Amino acid sequence: MRNVSEMIEQYLKQVLQQSPDGVIEIQRNDLADQFQCVPSQINYVISTRFTLEKGYVVESKRGGGGYIRIQRIELHSHGAVLDHIFQTISTHMDQTASEGLLYQLKEGGFITAREAGLMKAAVAREVLGLKLPLRDELRARLLKAMLIALLSK
Repeated sequence: MRNVSEMIEQYLKQVLQQSPDGVIEIQRNDLADQFQCVPSQINYVISTRFTLEKGYVVESKRGGGGYIRIQRIELHSHGAVLDHIFQTISTHMDQTASEGLLYQLKEGGFITAREAGLMKAAVAREVLGLKLPLRDELRARLLKAMLIALLSK
């Protein structure tokens, strides 16, 4: 059986997929009631699984009548993907952000699961074995070079 976080994630992705404009607005408490969990569980799912690196923009409005808006960032062409890579990977990139970017590119069909796995392994902190900030700088350079070589035509 899947855990509650996975069920909430899958539900939100399904609703997003059905949305004609790729945007949904949810009430945190309503969703918590639906899944019989605490509202902080909803916050956890959104903050860890709907990040910019994974291709989502999240906006929230607190207070009575507040909402959480989730928008999927669509990358339609290789040019847009390359632009996104240059915007996402600056001079430094931590491991979580790199894994999120690879996840987004894999989910978008721009790279295969095998390619994502190879790149993830190559830029892992255990492999790079350097102290910060040098490790994050090297990760950014390696990842950018691999993705440009793979996605440029």
